[in-house]
Amino acid sequence: MNTSATIQRKLQYRKVLTTRRLTPSTYVLRFEREGLEFSPGQYLSVGPKGDINMREYSIYSPTTADYLEILIKEVDSGYVSKKLKVLSPGDEVYVEGPFGFFTLNQEQRQTPLFFIGTGTGISPFHCFSGSYSNLPYTLIHGIRTKDEGYEYQDYDPTKVISCVSQEEGGDFSGRVTGYLRTLLAEGKIPPNGNYYLCGNCDMIYEVYDILTTAEIPAKQIFAEVYF
Repeated sequence: MNTSATIQRKLQYRKVLTTRRLTPSTYVLRFEREGLEFSPGQYLSVGPKGDINMREYSIYSPTTADYLEILIKEVDSGYVSKKLKVLSPGDEVYVEGPFGFFTLNQEQRQTPLFFIGTGTGISPFHCFSGSYSNLPYTLIHGIRTKDEGYEYQDYDPTKVISCVSQEEGGDFSGRVTGYLRTLLAEGKIPPNGNYYLCGNCDMIYEVYDILTTAEIPAKQIFAEVYF
């Protein structure tokens, strides 16, 4: 194998096409795809041109799109998220990837799927639902305020459960873990599903404990950690 050729295929600059603001601190960055192949659920490392700093982001756009999108939350201590936010169309980003195994095989796509995420951890689920038709999923999304229900219009509304913790509204008042503990107490966590968890590590550890308490086998639980 020609290692240098492999690296050249993976490490590329791509032009920014648009930036779509969802909240004052959250945005979708769209940039050129240029034929890059990926599986739904994989991620890219992205950074501004001329800068050694990069950050890993799940691919937000579906495989059918002729562009790539990532969903980004600007954080106070986040260097890359602030730099990417101010880019304009025509500016370039450095892209490496795709990477990761947080994916759905054909057999899994035929089973009940439970997508459990917090905040921008919804990103791979947006890619899943947009890439596969008739996917038997339920999206359980933990957010602080209703405006963090990022582009819910892209999902089947009958398959979305929003858990809002810091204001009134949503399908459940409280954290996503609170919703799952309610299901656990009522014996309503389906035993035959595959559970995909994406978000901060504390949420993932707690949800994993809830699911294993409900006797969900570990082989049916998959996780992608957002720090």
